[in-house]
Amino acid sequence: MASVVEQFARTRAAASTLAMASGESKNAVLRSIASLISQNSAEILRENQKDLDRMATDHPMRDRLKLTQERLHDLTESVLSVTHLPDPTGQVLSHRTLSNGLILSKKTVPLGVVGVIFESRPNVTIDVAALCIRSGNAVVLRGGSDALHTNTILVELIHQALVQSGISTDVVYLMPTDRELVTTLLTAVKYIDVIIPRGSEALIQRVRKESLVPTIETGAGVCHTYVAANAEIDMSVAIVVNAKVSRPSVCNSLDTIVVHQSKAAEFLAKLVDPFTNYHVKIYADETSYAILASLSYPFLEKAKLADFGREFLDFACSIKVVNDFEEALTHIASYSSRHSEAIVTSDEVEASYFLSAVDAAAVYWNASTRFTDGGEFGLGAEIGISTQKLHARGPFALEKLVTEKWIGIGQGQTR
Repeated sequence: MASVVEQFARTRAAASTLAMASGESKNAVLRSIASLISQNSAEILRENQKDLDRMATDHPMRDRLKLTQERLHDLTESVLSVTHLPDPTGQVLSHRTLSNGLILSKKTVPLGVVGVIFESRPNVTIDVAALCIRSGNAVVLRGGSDALHTNTILVELIHQALVQSGISTDVVYLMPTDRELVTTLLTAVKYIDVIIPRGSEALIQRVRKESLVPTIETGAGVCHTYVAANAEIDMSVAIVVNAKVSRPSVCNSLDTIVVHQSKAAEFLAKLVDPFTNYHVKIYADETSYAILASLSYPFLEKAKLADFGREFLDFACSIKVVNDFEEALTHIASYSSRHSEAIVTSDEVEASYFLSAVDAAAVYWNASTRFTDGGEFGLGAEIGISTQKLHARGPFALEKLVTEKWIGIGQGQTR
């Protein structure tokens, strides 16, 4: 434990030097990281396979853990995209001169040392490091043991890039995966400025309860799509299928379909084939169960109360049939994690009300919830999707990795 705390201290000291680095020198590190990932892709995939070999083939987190050549390419593109974004530090937010001649300005500055706790997804290692370096923040990474080999080689490559640019490797520290050290991180108020948990609801709840360091939550995604009375059926099916099957293990994937009773039979009849092809298990309420059973849907189970408000992270979802728009809003409000919610309708008045009334970080009209993503939003890489309302909400990326500093310039003024 002493060595971990000592490393926290070194990271804290290195943070101040990174904060003073020029935008070009920080971008040089990012370009080196992208290049090193490309040059060492075969070795990265070998290390990733070691982690995959330790995980059950049917584990729902396996897709999050798995890296491929295509995903590594996307990762390098994501890192390079961050270099094209404006430096969020040093921005003058306000500037004025007081009546006594004191000049006051408020500027953006790095947060300092960011601690990130995450599970299963090694791409987070690169995304977080890139965003923190670009914004002048040092970072302490605590990944899960299931991605240890992958995270280790990725941080080694990050360190190589830092050395090439003459920046201390202490600005990016990968912690050991010992569970008891999580508490050490959560209570390191002397060294860590903010904690960001990214993972399961259990992880987020632990951080919320135990952390003495301020936190920014990237919450679980319990995402709904409401197929309204005026929805176009083919569009509804396309949106729901994309939201559920394109990548079910991520937080912006669909968990519950809410469908107006007047559309239920027609909508579900068209949903059966694509969902059957992907073996999507449906936890259906009484009305939808009867419809799907009559259609001989093969992966069907009666929904329990716990199946609503559940983040499936797999080829599975629940269905709730509602009598009217108000019941749909009530159901979503009761079970939403306030991540991403969508409505499919041709009624502009209804859609506008939904977009205003539904309390979520992202709301959609006639579009898939899968768009809630820093890259899709043009923010480059992302730290995660924040579901809280203070400091950051929605895709949490470069522009939110700063805080503010007041600067006063005087000529001997006293109060």
